Amino acid sequence: MNSYETVFILTPVLSDDQAKEAVQKFEGELNAFGAKVKHSETWGLRKLAYPIQKKSTGFYFLVEFEADGTVVADFELMMKRDERVLRFLTVKMDKDHLTYSEKRRIRLGEKKPAASAEA
Repeated sequence: MNSYETVFILTPVLSDDQAKEAVQKFEGELNAFGAKVKHSETWGLRKLAYPIQKKSTGFYFLVEFEADGTVVADFELMMKRDERVLRFLTVKMDKDHLTYSEKRRIRLGEKKPAASAEA
Protein backbone atom coordinates (compact mmCIF):
# COMPACT_ATOMS: atom_id res chain seq x y z
CA MET A 1 0.00 0.00 0.00
CA ASN A 2 1.21 3.47 -0.91
CA SER A 3 0.56 6.75 0.87
CA TYR A 4 -1.26 9.51 -0.98
CA GLU A 5 -2.35 13.06 -0.30
CA THR A 6 -5.29 14.73 -2.02
CA VAL A 7 -6.06 18.43 -1.86
CA PHE A 8 -9.41 19.44 -3.29
CA ILE A 9 -11.43 22.63 -3.60
CA LEU A 10 -15.20 22.67 -3.21
CA THR A 11 -17.47 25.34 -4.63
CA PRO A 12 -18.08 28.30 -2.29
CA VAL A 13 -21.86 28.25 -2.78
CA LEU A 14 -22.07 25.34 -0.30
CA SER A 15 -22.81 25.95 3.36
CA ASP A 16 -20.31 24.78 5.96
CA ASP A 17 -22.52 21.78 6.73
CA GLN A 18 -22.79 20.83 3.07
CA ALA A 19 -19.01 21.09 2.65
CA LYS A 20 -18.42 18.86 5.71
CA GLU A 21 -20.97 16.39 4.36
CA ALA A 22 -19.12 16.25 1.03
CA VAL A 23 -15.80 15.57 2.80
CA GLN A 24 -17.40 12.81 4.88
CA LYS A 25 -18.79 11.30 1.68
CA PHE A 26 -15.34 11.32 0.07
CA GLU A 27 -13.72 9.76 3.15
CA GLY A 28 -16.48 7.12 3.25
CA GLU A 29 -15.90 6.31 -0.42
CA LEU A 30 -12.17 5.95 0.21
CA ASN A 31 -12.92 3.48 2.99
CA ALA A 32 -15.34 1.63 0.70
CA PHE A 33 -12.60 1.39 -1.95
CA GLY A 34 -10.33 -0.25 0.64
CA ALA A 35 -8.20 2.75 1.55
CA LYS A 36 -7.25 3.78 5.07
CA VAL A 37 -7.76 7.50 5.78
CA LYS A 38 -4.86 8.62 7.99
CA HIS A 39 -5.57 12.33 8.34
CA SER A 40 -7.84 15.05 7.03
CA GLU A 41 -7.77 18.82 7.43
CA THR A 42 -10.08 21.67 6.65
CA TRP A 43 -8.24 24.72 5.38
CA GLY A 44 -11.41 26.77 5.12
CA LEU A 45 -12.68 29.27 2.59
CA ARG A 46 -9.78 30.80 0.65
CA LYS A 47 -9.31 33.07 -2.31
CA LEU A 48 -8.37 31.30 -5.55
CA ALA A 49 -5.33 32.39 -7.55
CA TYR A 50 -7.56 32.71 -10.62
CA PRO A 51 -11.32 32.33 -11.21
CA ILE A 52 -12.61 28.79 -11.71
CA GLN A 53 -16.15 28.48 -13.09
CA LYS A 54 -16.60 32.22 -12.41
CA LYS A 55 -15.86 31.72 -8.69
CA SER A 56 -13.05 33.53 -6.89
CA THR A 57 -13.11 31.55 -3.60
CA GLY A 58 -13.43 27.93 -2.56
CA PHE A 59 -13.39 25.55 0.42
CA TYR A 60 -9.99 23.82 0.63
CA PHE A 61 -9.57 20.34 2.13
CA LEU A 62 -6.66 17.91 2.55
CA VAL A 63 -6.98 14.12 2.93
CA GLU A 64 -4.06 11.76 3.54
CA PHE A 65 -4.67 8.05 2.96
CA GLU A 66 -3.02 4.70 2.28
CA ALA A 67 -4.27 2.70 -0.68
CA ASP A 68 -3.40 0.73 -3.79
CA GLY A 69 -2.89 2.58 -7.08
CA THR A 70 -6.23 1.39 -8.47
CA VAL A 71 -8.07 3.10 -5.60
CA VAL A 72 -6.62 6.47 -6.61
CA ALA A 73 -8.00 6.12 -10.14
CA ASP A 74 -11.48 5.25 -8.82
CA PHE A 75 -11.36 8.09 -6.27
CA GLU A 76 -10.32 10.65 -8.88
CA LEU A 77 -13.08 9.48 -11.22
CA MET A 78 -15.58 10.04 -8.42
CA MET A 79 -14.15 13.54 -7.82
CA LYS A 80 -14.44 14.40 -11.53
CA ARG A 81 -18.09 13.39 -11.55
CA ASP A 82 -19.01 15.44 -8.47
CA GLU A 83 -20.15 18.92 -9.46
CA ARG A 84 -19.24 20.35 -6.04
CA VAL A 85 -15.50 19.82 -6.71
CA LEU A 86 -13.78 22.68 -8.55
CA ARG A 87 -10.26 21.21 -8.57
CA PHE A 88 -8.31 18.37 -6.99
CA LEU A 89 -4.76 17.05 -6.96
CA THR A 90 -3.55 13.68 -5.69
CA VAL A 91 0.14 13.16 -4.94
CA LYS A 92 1.98 9.97 -4.01
CA MET A 93 3.95 10.61 -0.84
CA ASP A 94 7.60 9.51 -0.61
CA LYS A 95 9.47 8.95 2.67
CA ASP A 96 10.55 12.60 2.99
CA HIS A 97 7.01 13.79 2.36
CA LEU A 98 5.70 11.35 4.98
CA THR A 99 8.25 12.62 7.53
CA TYR A 100 7.35 16.25 6.84
CA SER A 101 3.64 15.48 7.04
CA GLU A 102 4.03 13.73 10.39
CA LYS A 103 6.04 16.64 11.83
CA ARG A 104 3.46 19.10 10.50
CA ARG A 105 0.60 17.18 12.12
CA ILE A 106 2.42 17.13 15.46
CA ARG A 107 3.12 20.86 15.20
CA LEU A 108 -0.53 21.62 14.35
CA GLY A 109 -1.69 19.35 17.16
CA GLU A 110 0.40 21.31 19.63
CA LYS A 111 -0.88 24.67 18.39
CA LYS A 112 -4.60 23.87 18.64
CA PRO A 113 -4.75 23.28 22.44
CA ALA A 114 -2.54 26.32 23.12
CA ALA A 115 -4.80 28.55 21.01
CA SER A 116 -7.94 27.34 22.77
CA ALA A 117 -6.34 27.77 26.22
CA GLU A 118 -5.62 31.45 25.51
CA ALA A 119 -9.16 32.21 24.31
